[in-house]
Amino acid sequence: MNEEKGDTMETLYLAKWETRFWAWLIDILLVGFFSSFITNSAVFFGDFEFISIASFGISGVLMFTYWTLLEGYNGQSIGKMALGLKVTDRNGRKIEFGVAALESCGKAFILPLDCLIGWLAMPNSKLRLFNRISNTIVIKTKYEEPEGVRYVKEKE
Repeated sequence: MNEEKGDTMETLYLAKWETRFWAWLIDILLVGFFSSFITNSAVFFGDFEFISIASFGISGVLMFTYWTLLEGYNGQSIGKMALGLKVTDRNGRKIEFGVAALESCGKAFILPLDCLIGWLAMPNSKLRLFNRISNTIVIKTKYEEPEGVRYVKEKE
């Protein structure tokens, strides 16, 4: 807290890499199911070799679209919702769709390189390269009880 100016400073908790991995895995499995359905349906229409090559591109485009729409809308994919994570700007505010699209490029198309550059060039920052480029961070969401309400766990 900055007492001199009377400002309060918000604390943002950067998400751990392992939690981000599990959220990513949930997203990959969900979108992968739909991608598999699309590419398997396409087998009826032609060249099997082309379909296997095209399925890689289809998966990337589906992942990019999925993350851009959900994270641009509310900062959370289904995996992030499940694990209490959120993509925000560096001040913890909601990101716009264009920023979400830029941030999603790295994880949809070049995730290993995106992470590797982030880990090596920005150690201990918990940023991928495309987080840095898009000025985004991944944080733990706050879970607060509504004002005037207190939750108590029932004894077992």
